[in-house]
Amino acid sequence: MRSSSYRKMAATLAALAVLGTVATASVASADDSGKRPRSGPAYAKVTGSAEFALPYVKDDDIRSFTFDASAAPYSRPLPGIPTGLPTDARGTVKISHYSAQRHVTYTSEGRVDCLVTGPHTATLTAVITKVSPGGPPWVGKRMGFSVYDGGKDNAGKDNGGSRDRVGFSWNGVNLLPGGTATAPEAEVGTCMAPAPYAPVTKGGYTVQHADLLPPPQG
Repeated sequence: MRSSSYRKMAATLAALAVLGTVATASVASADDSGKRPRSGPAYAKVTGSAEFALPYVKDDDIRSFTFDASAAPYSRPLPGIPTGLPTDARGTVKISHYSAQRHVTYTSEGRVDCLVTGPHTATLTAVITKVSPGGPPWVGKRMGFSVYDGGKDNAGKDNGGSRDRVGFSWNGVNLLPGGTATAPEAEVGTCMAPAPYAPVTKGGYTVQHADLLPPPQG
């Protein structure tokens, strides 16, 4: 009798283990549907507006970027990739450049299509949709940006109180070697940008990091 009881208990425990596995699989299936798990982190984001200085140029120009970008995983189907990518994103980028020599401010706006983050850092790309009169011929072109979020700004620092930095994919950092008289500029792929090399002088950025999600099931 005692042996029979043990066998029944073992069978019950085995059945409970199977039920637990099924329940776990059901939860995992819901989490892998392309939506963020309820208990997981929020989607990655980059927000903020800041002016920055070019360390290799000394002028009176005022340059600034404004970011409002959020991850939107698996939302942009591509040829051969109908699910889209874990780095898919949406939002806007605004570029402003005041030329002290010409006394003109040129502006551009872009639609974000890719975002990937790490702790305190991010790279994103945007396709330019609008350029102010006299600005560069960027409409339809993808531009890359990088951001370093240095944490809470410290007033009184030499760099204006911020430890944040930005980088971008033009102005000599995305050239192809070789060429003839001038080095050609390379096309920017999704989420491609150099390291954030330009220190912020006014304002700041916030990077909300989140790991990339697995592809949706089914």
